[in-house]
Amino acid sequence: MPLLACATIRFEMVEPARRFPTFRGQKNFSGAWWSATTGSHIGYESWVERDWLMSFDSSPQVSGIGSQPFRLSWSAKQHVPDYFLRLRDGGAIVVDVRPDSRIDAQDQTTFDQTAALCDSVGWQYRRVGDMSPIHAANLRWLSGYRHPRCRRPGLVAQFAEAFATAKPLAEVVGEIGDPIVVLPTLFHLLWCQELAVDLETRLLGPGTIIGGERR
Repeated sequence: MPLLACATIRFEMVEPARRFPTFRGQKNFSGAWWSATTGSHIGYESWVERDWLMSFDSSPQVSGIGSQPFRLSWSAKQHVPDYFLRLRDGGAIVVDVRPDSRIDAQDQTTFDQTAALCDSVGWQYRRVGDMSPIHAANLRWLSGYRHPRCRRPGLVAQFAEAFATAKPLAEVVGEIGDPIVVLPTLFHLLWCQELAVDLETRLLGPGTIIGGERR
C-alpha cells in the first residue's frame, strides 16, 4: 500500500516486519527488552539499539514503541526502519539506529529518502548513532527500577518536595529514610524523568545533584 494510505495504522502495535536473525559467529547481540511503556517485550538487533530503546522507554513523551514496524519499498530498494514511536500528543517518530562510522553514501541516500517519506505523512524522522557511554550506563542502572512496583506514592510526594530545589542525592535520601527502602522509588522517578538530573556528563552517585530546573 502507498504510505499515505496506511499512515493511520497503529504501527507501534504491529508485529515486526522481519525477524531478528541469530546465527553462529554473529557480531551483534539481538534480544528482547521488557518495556515499562508498553508492558510488553520489544526486539532489538544490537546493543546500540538496546541503549536507544531504553531511552525511548524512559521518555515521558513516548506512549508506544514498535520495532521493525514496516518495510518501505521504492525503485529496487527496500528499507525496514528500526523503530516507530507513538507520542502522547498523537504524533509519531520513525527512528533508524546506525553509528556514523557504519554509514556509506548508499545508506545516507536510504535515510534521506526515508526522511522524505515520513515528512510526506507528517511523521518526524531521526537517525541516531552511538549513545554516550555515560548516558547509556546511567540508563542501564535506572532501567532496573523501571517497573511500576518500585513506585511508592507516599515517597513520591516526599521526593518531589525535597528536590524542589537542587540537592545532592545522598543528602535527601538520608533525610527521608532507609536507603534500601527509599532508593528504588527515587531511581524510578529518575527513570521516568519526573525529577531533573544530568545523566550525560557523570555517573550517578551519592553526590549527584537532583532537582531544580530540568537539565
